[in-house]
Amino acid sequence: MTAQREWFEKDYYKVLGVGEKATPKEITKAYRAAARDSHPDTHPGDAKAEERFKEVSAAYDVLGDEAKRKEYDEVRALGPMGGGFGPGGPGAGGFNFNVGADGLGDLLGQMFNRGGRGGRGRGASAGAGPQRGADVEATLTLDFVDAAKGLTTTLSLTSDAPCSTCHGSGARPGTQPTVCSQCGGRGVIDDNQGFFSFSSPCRACAGRGVTIEQPCGTCRGTGVEHRPRDVQARIPAGVADGQKIRLKGRGAPGRNGGPAGDLIVECHVAPHPLFGRDGHNLTVRVPVTFAEAALGGDIDVPTLDGPRVMLRLRPGTQSGSRHRVKGKGIVTAKHTGDLIVTVDVDVPHHLTPEQKAAVDAFAEATTVSPRAHLKGA
Repeated sequence: MTAQREWFEKDYYKVLGVGEKATPKEITKAYRAAARDSHPDTHPGDAKAEERFKEVSAAYDVLGDEAKRKEYDEVRALGPMGGGFGPGGPGAGGFNFNVGADGLGDLLGQMFNRGGRGGRGRGASAGAGPQRGADVEATLTLDFVDAAKGLTTTLSLTSDAPCSTCHGSGARPGTQPTVCSQCGGRGVIDDNQGFFSFSSPCRACAGRGVTIEQPCGTCRGTGVEHRPRDVQARIPAGVADGQKIRLKGRGAPGRNGGPAGDLIVECHVAPHPLFGRDGHNLTVRVPVTFAEAALGGDIDVPTLDGPRVMLRLRPGTQSGSRHRVKGKGIVTAKHTGDLIVTVDVDVPHHLTPEQKAAVDAFAEATTVSPRAHLKGA
């Protein structure tokens, strides 16, 4: 096992909030709590929470494995320049320095013109070992109601996908890739140089670990083709305009047996003719008559679900006032929003003779001006 550069830069104990003497049970408990608090499903669209979740997962990947944790503790105790050193190795002083195709191998590989990124010009590949596929981005326009309630839909994409002919193997149908005879399927070749052991991608198989004697005619041996494909996507209830949904493993296929990337869907929500959004709350404006506002009464209010609800107005309700109807907003697994009703007093443009007479009588009966407080200004 080769130490990673992150081991010298990251204090995984601090990331999980445990001490260096923590038991495996304490580490697992701390990881579960931290992962639950920062999971992307709990904080949709929160880049900081997603980054925190990745850090927590990386920390547990090391500390949750007894062998990795032991090596991590050893290399941390030796310091950055001790990475990969351990007693009992070959060479004077009993040390063995193993440099991989990445990390510190990049630096030393350039010095010796082998391995890492510095050796690519000589035909060495940076693709040794499994590689995660690239993330794919797509956009989806949703109806307001669908965005509020959630739905399962089909996305039509044109992107890299496993070859439809060889199903990703890269070999012509009826044949199979063979294990590389040069590296034994590892994808890298070790070159011992006294105190140092360099690892560089195998040139015979370009780091894949296998060779393809009869390449697939469709993908020419890559196992990947750029083609249209349909992806089933579950859009959760309450998705907001501009929010991005990450679908794990629905992106471009991995290389050399690596996992597929993710599909990142940016959602655009079409406006609704009646309703608006304020977080998990729905908003709606309802006109009322002067009599309803002044005397109070029950008015019916539309809801997104269809059935209307009755809202009781108190006498003296003011135009522009907001009223809350509990539980009639957007409902998700963790939140239930409300319906916020804004009341607008409707002033008629034209009055019948009877209406005008009634308003005149009201004006004559009104003894207090609503602008009285402005006279001293």
